[in-house]
Amino acid sequence: MSEEPNNNEEKSKVDSPPVDAEREAKLKAAAEARAARAAAKEKADAEAAEAAPEVPKPPSPRLPELDAIVALLKQGVSEAAVEDAYVNELNGDMPMIIVSNSHWREAARLLKEHEQLQFNYLRNVSGIDYETHMEVVYHMVSLGSTREVAIKIKADRDAAAVYSATPVWATANWNEREIYDLLGVDFPGHPDLRRIMMPDDWVGHPLRKDYEPLDSEV
Repeated sequence: MSEEPNNNEEKSKVDSPPVDAEREAKLKAAAEARAARAAAKEKADAEAAEAAPEVPKPPSPRLPELDAIVALLKQGVSEAAVEDAYVNELNGDMPMIIVSNSHWREAARLLKEHEQLQFNYLRNVSGIDYETHMEVVYHMVSLGSTREVAIKIKADRDAAAVYSATPVWATANWNEREIYDLLGVDFPGHPDLRRIMMPDDWVGHPLRKDYEPLDSEV
């Protein structure tokens, strides 16, 4: 008995498009070519990165200015007066000098009065709690030459104290009082060191990292 032909199979064979072997080969070749180009580019980039020498960054144009200030501080105060110095690239290459706390009082007068410096305008004073130590930063300007410099003074956190700059720059008065009030830094030599924002009987210093407010919702 002969089997009847399967009409569905016959129909499927008719409906299926013929396989274009040449087109498949071209697509495969194109994909392989793309992969080869990508691998070659990656290899070339890696070789170029290894071969290219590091171009040293040019020194800051304000480096001579920084060096001159440091030299005058060491000459006029003490070799130990400067702990570190650098230019702050993120702040217009601002000369930054870390002055020894024990030499700050003499350094402040030299910065203002030396004829080659004359930083006679104190723009701002700020305080920072680094948890390991406290830091007070004095930003000053020479009105004659328009040069600027920032001086950093580090202090122990447990008994933070920095000689007051108020006798040299009167504008330090309220700034130092604010730092004393909010960060607990003492300023020996300040003419009127007392709280300026918090009540006199306030406990603690609100901008210290370990400050715990009496009311957690405030």
